[in-house]
Amino acid sequence: MATNAYIKLVPASIKENVTTDEIKELFRYYKDITSKTGKQLDWKYEDSAFPYDIKEEPSGKGFWFYLHSNEDRYHAILLGVDQEEIVDMDGIESKQTYIQVTLPESSTFGDKGKANEFCKFLAKKLQAELHLFNGRIMYYYPRK
Repeated sequence: MATNAYIKLVPASIKENVTTDEIKELFRYYKDITSKTGKQLDWKYEDSAFPYDIKEEPSGKGFWFYLHSNEDRYHAILLGVDQEEIVDMDGIESKQTYIQVTLPESSTFGDKGKANEFCKFLAKKLQAELHLFNGRIMYYYPRK
């Protein structure tokens, strides 16, 4: 069965909305900074740090895409953007944007590790609330 993690953009986050193109750009930035780590270590670290390529189906354009790997211990991670209705403590309804990270049934333990790593990176960059695959919640936004 597929498992999901969610990165929720709360009112204290840097942004209230995010697009799949912005997530792709953050993915490219992540690959760039890992390659710089590899240069410092004189090792091709970018190939091991995040061995995925962005793939997008025409039907999912603007809503979801997936990261695909041809490496031995990795397969795929799906990412999508959507909104949900939330009700705050005062009873006021509003829309909240979230990024859904899905590990399909064919995913490996390597995919889960890399997905957790990338989720934490995204949540930190966006100062969001991260709901991990195991149900735990991590807060990367300033809390009062």
